[in-house]
Amino acid sequence: MRFGAVPLAQAEGAVLAHSLDLGGRKLRKGRVLNAEDVAAMAAIGRAEVIVAQLDPGDLDEDAAAALIAGSMVPDPDAARLRLTEASTGRVNVYATVPGVLVLDVDKIEAANRVDPLITIATSMPFARTRGRMMVATVKIIAYGIAAAAAEAAARAVRDAMRVRPVELKTATLIQTDIGAGPGKGEAAIRGRLEALGMDLIAAPVVPHRTGPLAAALAAAEGDLVLILTASATSDPADVGPEAVRSAGGTVTRFGMPVDPGNLLFLGEQGGRPVIGLPGCARSPALNGADWVLERVACGLQVDDGDIAAMGVGGLLKESPARPHPRERRKAMLPRT
Repeated sequence: MRFGAVPLAQAEGAVLAHSLDLGGRKLRKGRVLNAEDVAAMAAIGRAEVIVAQLDPGDLDEDAAAALIAGSMVPDPDAARLRLTEASTGRVNVYATVPGVLVLDVDKIEAANRVDPLITIATSMPFARTRGRMMVATVKIIAYGIAAAAAEAAARAVRDAMRVRPVELKTATLIQTDIGAGPGKGEAAIRGRLEALGMDLIAAPVVPHRTGPLAAALAAAEGDLVLILTASATSDPADVGPEAVRSAGGTVTRFGMPVDPGNLLFLGEQGGRPVIGLPGCARSPALNGADWVLERVACGLQVDDGDIAAMGVGGLLKESPARPHPRERRKAMLPRT
């Protein structure tokens, strides 16, 4: 593609690089100039105009964006995604259902390395989605690029994106009480589940002891059980994890490198997942439990490696409901 100023005699069929005001008539950038446009520019005394001219073997910006986006999501319905029509060199990609975004990061990075004029920007891997939420955009920066580059990017990014929809439908929340009531938390957790399209079908409260919690766990219904203890779970043998084991289940992970959210535990009982929520889950603010809950709700296996990988980017904004902030106010005062 050639870019620059050309005499008006060479401008017909070229792409206007910058919008022009022709005395009340506006020509917008990106327009393919026709004979009438050229005559209008000549009428106001212009001798040249800045344009982009495609060479043989080039694709215009819309064709290139459509080619790459169509390869990245070859079956939008199956991927639970929707692609917009290409316009100004851009195709936007929207989720159509609640779930998490599953990406082949290597493919997307490979496509972005083909040519700096080809750009693919996405939400983070495993980002929670909802219907009509934008999750990616393909943008061709210039008015055209070499067809070979667009084709190479399309090959590199083939089938690199999909939404994993929510598979679990119902959950029980078990809270424990140490004598002052279960505290606030049910509303925030109900909101998280509803955002995923799940129903909270029961929320029993039991004493903060292993036996009553294990009994409630064994009797709980639903596809998922959430445990929120009145006192923070501070050890793999604490009340919450021990109750899971006493109910015939297993604990597969205690603790995660996400803050807030360190004191999460994960396991299973009766063939269904169990998540021990950290105390910060009482607040609707983002915390590590959200990342685990969203993947589990979508039927994804979450293992030690998955949780360990959450540490990079896992320092989240401090929750206003947190009982023990990272730094006490006194500690933050300057030394005198």
